[in-house]
Amino acid sequence: MPENKYLVRAPLLDPKQQVIGYRLAWQKNQKNDESPGEAGLCQLLAFVAERVKDAQLGVVFLDVSLATLPAETLSAMPPKTTVLILTQSDLTNPDNKAVIAALRAQGFGLALCNADLASLTSSEPPQPPFTHLVVSMADPDRTAISRFALHRDPPVPVLIDELPDWREFDACASLGLSGFFGNLCLVPRQLTTSGELGPQGVLILQLMQMVQKNADVHHLEKILKRDATLSYQLFRYINSASFGLEVEIQSLRHAVTMLGYRPLFRWLSLLLATTSAGGFSPALLQAAIVRGRFAELLGQGLLSKEEAENLFFVGMFSLLDQLLGVPLQKVLGQIVLPESVVQALLTREGVYGPFLALVEACEREDGCAKSFSDALFMTATRVNQAHVSALAWAQSLKI
Repeated sequence: MPENKYLVRAPLLDPKQQVIGYRLAWQKNQKNDESPGEAGLCQLLAFVAERVKDAQLGVVFLDVSLATLPAETLSAMPPKTTVLILTQSDLTNPDNKAVIAALRAQGFGLALCNADLASLTSSEPPQPPFTHLVVSMADPDRTAISRFALHRDPPVPVLIDELPDWREFDACASLGLSGFFGNLCLVPRQLTTSGELGPQGVLILQLMQMVQKNADVHHLEKILKRDATLSYQLFRYINSASFGLEVEIQSLRHAVTMLGYRPLFRWLSLLLATTSAGGFSPALLQAAIVRGRFAELLGQGLLSKEEAENLFFVGMFSLLDQLLGVPLQKVLGQIVLPESVVQALLTREGVYGPFLALVEACEREDGCAKSFSDALFMTATRVNQAHVSALAWAQSLKI
């Protein structure tokens, strides 16, 4: 495992903002933006293969070169949920015909990037068996390529490469196109809202305040029964595989009896993030959950159990303004959180600030994660392991 390479992800969003999977790569080195080469590709495949075998990340997309593809390492990847992104020269090179046929026979997906419309529509030579097309936003033939792919038998999914912002996402979604959105957390989502919490948000904040005061479960249940939808969502979260419960929780009293109040506060924070009056975004919610779990895992072993759990709220709430369309300070003014949590959210300082800063750095391609990791005396191995674990944990929630 390379000690100075940090994983970066680009979630693949469908038109309904559901996360289908992730495009995984190493962050680019700030001093050297060259491709990672054969060694870097082997290291990436070995790391991903070791950790995605049993993890549910959705479909994993990897940029590879057939000339340097390590067959032994690739054999450890789950073929049905792995798509290899290749160039046109890789797919059309006659020397690669046997390798391509073997990969498809094993069940691997093959994505053609930077597809050329003229070569796609030409009859000679016949096109290799790609399963996806990856097209640049700037490609002048993007719409024509999409039409071509739609009429293939079977149809081929067209994926937009590097969506720059939410406006372009909406434009592609209106055409039924999915796309890789690495900037998901870095560009604000414009919501048409009043800047105030809706009725469900107010109700959840009321419950969170009661939980903090260890209010009687009977009173909590009475409040929760005001909204049957919230009750249903809450128990879906509680009974998700991510929480590792061996029995099904069927009532709030049952949950508190078994686990106490602190986990209930976490579940309610998840519910709060779904109550946007300006349009719920499953992708942003999943990103917030990843942030929360990622930060929590980084804190384990370095901080106390309670402090590590606080990091979950730091990560979750760091995207709350985008999720709800309400200024973060307004939300924080309606709920009592530890001062250190508020400080991290507002200034990225204090005991929790560096953890959140590292989590955010791992969402960027520009190689900035190393400096934040070094500040916490963490190895790349630990950071990358926590990153993938957080992705799997968030994917297993019933959002």
